[in-house]
Amino acid sequence: MRALRLELRRSLAPWAGMLLVATAVALLYSVSAPWWKGPEAWDEQWHSAAQWIRFLLVFLWPLVVGAGAVAGLRDHRAGIADLLTTAARPPWRRAAVTAGALAIYLVLGYLTVFALGAVQVIWHGGYFHLAWLPITAVGALAVVAGGWLGMGVARAFPSVLTPPLLAVSALVALVFLTISQDPAADPSRVLPNQVVLLSPALSAVRNVYDTVAAAANAGQAIWLAGLALTGFGLLVATSARLRLIALVPAVAGFAIALPVLPARTLVLNESASAAVCREHVCLTRMRASTLDSFAPVAEHALRLLATLPDAPTSVREVPEPSLHHGGVPRRPETVPVLFNGSFEAAQPGDWLTELVAGAGTPTCFGESDDDQGTIREAAARAVAAAWFTGELKPVRDHLFIRAGAAEPARRAWEALRVLPPDQQLARVSAARAVGLSCQGDQLTALTGGTL
Repeated sequence: MRALRLELRRSLAPWAGMLLVATAVALLYSVSAPWWKGPEAWDEQWHSAAQWIRFLLVFLWPLVVGAGAVAGLRDHRAGIADLLTTAARPPWRRAAVTAGALAIYLVLGYLTVFALGAVQVIWHGGYFHLAWLPITAVGALAVVAGGWLGMGVARAFPSVLTPPLLAVSALVALVFLTISQDPAADPSRVLPNQVVLLSPALSAVRNVYDTVAAAANAGQAIWLAGLALTGFGLLVATSARLRLIALVPAVAGFAIALPVLPARTLVLNESASAAVCREHVCLTRMRASTLDSFAPVAEHALRLLATLPDAPTSVREVPEPSLHHGGVPRRPETVPVLFNGSFEAAQPGDWLTELVAGAGTPTCFGESDDDQGTIREAAARAVAAAWFTGELKPVRDHLFIRAGAAEPARRAWEALRVLPPDQQLARVSAARAVGLSCQGDQLTALTGGTL
């Protein structure tokens, strides 16, 4: 314990932990990056905080490996490596003290960054569930494995070039694997997801209702544990034969983890996405605190939409709006609510417009679709909302805001208002039918083909 206390005070370990914290905080607070935006922000939900910090391992893990390599060169720099081999004390005991001190500070640093996000999640009222725990535990194991691997490799190859070469190699490998893991990546990629998950870093958070599959956490833990044991084995090995034996845990971890790792990293968080309903309005358990203010507006929207022939009878949040989950359901009896960019950014006074836009239908166009078609749909959705609310204004969702939509919306609104009430109803109903099927043009339906 005395030796451990000395290592904790005077070795490189405290500096490695502080480097991890400082780098993570600098990235989170000084870089305009995805973790700042929307409900998926790193300080909004528990598992989002855990997953964003795992995403940061793309940059943190190479630093950890490099710091471990610098610590592993200590005896070589001091010129006492040969002297220590003659000591009666077993090599593993001394190595355990040094590696243990490094592991303690790396884990404390990693947990400090998570704690910083967790405090803000509590302040923002994030929904508490335990999906963050295995994600964080695997991340803590990853930094230990990285530090020990760096120490072991530096002990096996004692050169001043070892730390920078290890850090750069780790960075290149993790960037490649993390990009391949992203759900938005090219589906024709060569690497299978099981190989991609050998990276300790996770992809960016794109859907607040996604969480990491249990099999992914288990497989990564097995692989990283083998990597950590190999690093420690290389650290204590005193011969080429022992260094070869030290590779066995990593090989075994790879062989065991590969069939455990899933073909899909992210799954729906069943607990957070469970429905909480009030009469005809349902939000997920994660959004249950919003139900008191949202339900009256949604009921008002249903009363306005009740004038349509095939009027919807309920409002329900869609917990998985991203395309890799199959897209937004389109059913005439339900108005889907997407708490992503639109409702999250909108004030309660704008909720009504969002709900009746497109006569209660979701958008048919995405960011990658034809700009002209998106402009026309944006105009049509705004006009349909104005027919119910009496006020023409743009729909706030970022998918619908396009330059040039204001003028066709104004012209269509003026043309619609001068028609008899029964014709107005027929055209809004036709636009709703287009929104439900995504077959046709909503602006054409609203204007009778005149625009």
